[in-house]
Amino acid sequence: QVQLVESGGGVVQAGGSLRLSCAASARTFFNYAMGWFRQAPGKEREFVAAIAWHGYTTDYADSVKGRFTISRDRAKNMVYLEMNNLTPEDTAVYYCARAGQASVQRAADDYSYWGQGTQVTVSS
Repeated sequence: QVQLVESGGGVVQAGGSLRLSCAASARTFFNYAMGWFRQAPGKEREFVAAIAWHGYTTDYADSVKGRFTISRDRAKNMVYLEMNNLTPEDTAVYYCARAGQASVQRAADDYSYWGQGTQVTVSS
């Protein structure tokens, strides 16, 4: 069974940091790109970051480039999103997702499996 479970969300002040984690079942994870998306109230889900199956290629939305870092630990079947210098505009539910292929993808339609999401709230 395919499972993705996010954790690490919470409430943080502007300028602070959080690290999100995504635990994936091995069958879900090993040969596929992984991504993080977010959805703020009243807005569409948007791409945040992605990492290729091998971990050496990453891609970021312009809004988070330089502040967020995606990484993966293939031995532990984990994906992480390190978020620094957070702003209130980063407030959203963050979702971990598995792509349908090995290379990085930006479109939500290219992701086959999704976690349940974790809330990140940044106060001003």
